[in-house]
Amino acid sequence: MTSTGLLIVSNVKRIQKSLNAIQKYVNNLYIHLNIPSSKIQPVPSWTKIISRIYSEGLTGTPQINLKILITPLKTQLTNIGKQKIDMLFSDGRFPEICDSVRANFSIPSETIFLTEESASDVAEQQNHDKETKMYDTVVLGGTFDRIHVGHKIFLTAAVLRACKRLVIGVTDENMLKTKRLPELILPVEKRIEDLKNFLLEIDSTLQYDIVPISDPFGPTKSDPDMDMIVVSAETLRGGHKVNELRAEKGLKKLDIFCIDMVEDYSDDGVKELKISSSNTRIDLLGTRIKPKKPREHLPREPYIIGLTGGIASGKSKMAQRLHALGAYVMDCDKIAHEIYEPGQLCYEKIVEHFGNEIIANDKTIDRVKLGSIVFSHPDELEKLNSIVWPELLVEVKRRIKLAYESSGTKIVVVEAAILLKAGWDTECHEVWSMIVSPEEAVRRVVERNNLSEEEARKRIANQVDNHTVVKKSNVVFSSEWSPDYTQKQAEKAWTMITTELKQTKA
Repeated sequence: MTSTGLLIVSNVKRIQKSLNAIQKYVNNLYIHLNIPSSKIQPVPSWTKIISRIYSEGLTGTPQINLKILITPLKTQLTNIGKQKIDMLFSDGRFPEICDSVRANFSIPSETIFLTEESASDVAEQQNHDKETKMYDTVVLGGTFDRIHVGHKIFLTAAVLRACKRLVIGVTDENMLKTKRLPELILPVEKRIEDLKNFLLEIDSTLQYDIVPISDPFGPTKSDPDMDMIVVSAETLRGGHKVNELRAEKGLKKLDIFCIDMVEDYSDDGVKELKISSSNTRIDLLGTRIKPKKPREHLPREPYIIGLTGGIASGKSKMAQRLHALGAYVMDCDKIAHEIYEPGQLCYEKIVEHFGNEIIANDKTIDRVKLGSIVFSHPDELEKLNSIVWPELLVEVKRRIKLAYESSGTKIVVVEAAILLKAGWDTECHEVWSMIVSPEEAVRRVVERNNLSEEEARKRIANQVDNHTVVKKSNVVFSSEWSPDYTQKQAEKAWTMITTELKQTKA
């Protein structure tokens, strides 16, 4: 089901009942507040009611993507946009406005009346205690990664107070290093696009200037035409700092409107206690963040998952978790050691190139001697990889085929640190990866390998970075937190893939 509805709200007290009734019909829902013309009030006074509707929607029907329309609050018009609406709902018996909305949006189906009552309490829900002044230009800033309810409330508070222009600074890559799971943050261009689409949908009357910023102040430090800044309780201090900077430059002080943060009632011990983009990214762990590409050259069975990740990321432990859930695991590091053994084709090729001086007394390859050669000469390391990687891939494929033919293995996990460097992602139906922050990786390497911090950082710097790993992955895990939380991620991903494969087979 992917359909869009519009709900005409006349009775706010019934909003949760209305949403519960609608959730079986639509994924996306616009809300039009039905305000009697005799009850029109200053636009900012609707902040409280809108925040309440968003919050109740999040609590009761989080699967519905809500958007509350602001244009009609400003213009008293029902012709408010070009959105394609499949279904129209009303929580009261108001056929006149319903017919008008149906005509303006060209909604094909009849209005679904959720009740036969004609009561309205919208005007009673206004917040008359808050400042209701409006401004020509309002400004706000943030990361705005994957717009969630907290963002919608924050942005709407600004839209309600702007008469002409809304300026939004969106943090670029230079300001993301201290964020949780920064590798999962969408590119700034995508975040700006999503913001613009959302804002134009809820209010088409404003001019939107959405710009990337590389410092906390953005255009507020130089634009003389700004009048008001909207902040959260968390960034209130930053709002005052903006005014200090503007005063130093002789610019007028901005009025400040502070909006409360929306609480997150998750008790998993990992997430923040507020609705945030960080929590949204944490929820992405163990889910498919990128569609898998068709691999026509691979057989449908067994289904091959490439599992990769940096040093000390918890990759091997994740392989163990997936094995316990039912996967057949190929440990490429162990297989690589085996093909180095005398009698193997890979062994012969390595000795042929590097000479007999790398052979130990027991005829095996002396890895210390070989390592001293290749890690001092990048060209030789490249040559070694060009010998080992193709032979390793051949052996992995042979073992996958054998496992499938002998025991009917359905899902194979190929654990390989070199997966992406070797270009093996195309040899898997999809790629799953493990990441931890560089700081956590350094701590683990120092503790586990008994290395200095400098040596640990060098090792981490020589591997594929987290951003590249995430960019090439379909599913991402992180072992940054407790083992139990990592296990939940593994179970989430395993349930997803096994369910999909059953549906595909059916």
